[in-house]
Amino acid sequence: MKVMIRKTSTGALSAYVAKKDLEETIVSQEKPGLWGGTVTLGNDWVLALPEMPDGTALPITVEARRLSGD
Repeated sequence: MKVMIRKTSTGALSAYVAKKDLEETIVSQEKPGLWGGTVTLGNDWVLALPEMPDGTALPITVEARRLSGD
């Protein structure tokens, strides 16, 4: 699924899934660099993000895979 990752005005990371019209804060991430690991959203979805170079500019739309969540 296509997911847009951006930094909010408060500095938190958020994910927007257009097909679901869903925007949630990223509450935890597996890797400090974000890319190539999993992230957990505020609604308990777990998404696997693709490998990307450190310092990739945000906002960016990536192809993510949902591992769990309703």
